[in-house]
Order: sequence, then C-alpha cells, then structure tokens
Amino acid sequence: MDAAGEAVSTPDPADRIRAWATAFRNWSLANPQGFRLVYGDPVPGYQPPEGGPAPEAARRVCTGLAGLAAAAWPHTQHLYEGSEFQWSDFDPGLLDKVRPAHPELPPAGVALALRIWGHLHGLVSLEVYGHLRTQTLSPDKLFHAELTQLTRALGLVPRG
Repeated sequence: MDAAGEAVSTPDPADRIRAWATAFRNWSLANPQGFRLVYGDPVPGYQPPEGGPAPEAARRVCTGLAGLAAAAWPHTQHLYEGSEFQWSDFDPGLLDKVRPAHPELPPAGVALALRIWGHLHGLVSLEVYGHLRTQTLSPDKLFHAELTQLTRALGLVPRG
C-alpha cells in the first residue's frame, strides 16, 4: 500500500490517497483471510501475544496513512483549527512509529490519518464480509465515489 502511494508520479495528496486506498482494497479482497485476521473480531478468549502480528500490521497501516496525512496536511490543516487532539490521545506504540517518520505532523494530523482509514475501512469491510454483495452490483463504483467524496471533504481535488 505504501509503495502504491509512493509510486504516484505527482506529489498530489488526492492521487496518493486514491492509489493507497485502491491498493488497500485490492489486497483486502484478494486476501480476505488476512484481512479478517488483522481487522476482524478476535476469537473469544484468545489473547494475542504482546506486539503480535495483528496490532503491528494495524500500526504499519496507520504509519503509512500518517504519511498520506502529512502530504495532505498543508491543504487540510484548516479543518483542524482549534483541535483539541493531544499526543496522549493516541497509542504510544503507534506514536513510536509515526512521530519519527513524520515529525512535522501534529496530533490532529494523526487524527486525520485515522479518519481517512475509517472511511476506507468501512466500505472495504462491508465488501470483504459480503454485505455489499446483496446491496450493489457495483461495489467498485461505490468505493471510488467514496474516495472522491473523502478527498473533496478534505479540500483536495482528485485528478482522476
């Protein structure tokens, strides 16, 4: 996903978000078991080992999204004026990865990364778990419309 976002030939944040999101969806649909392992409901009574693969995978996703948020931040920071987000609002393990990689990103920028993830994850989850199958014949069209609306809501005008 990170490679997809970085492979975009322009520095345009909307294009990078679109590429990252498409890679996230493509991986999730091609690997539904992996998606469920990382993002699904935990097995009742199972306690994953500290620092296990699922939390670490989610942190890697968030770190990648923080890079997208950092690229978008000059265009979106006005949306977070007066924000009350503090570093203490976020998991220290996540911050251990995000802050060194993106030292210019304020706490509200981490919230922006999670906001982007929430939008993308919602539709992808519905699709992976088969809930969209009976609702639409065009989940791809729905996903790309959501991407367009998300980038517009962030004040980014997608090129594609």
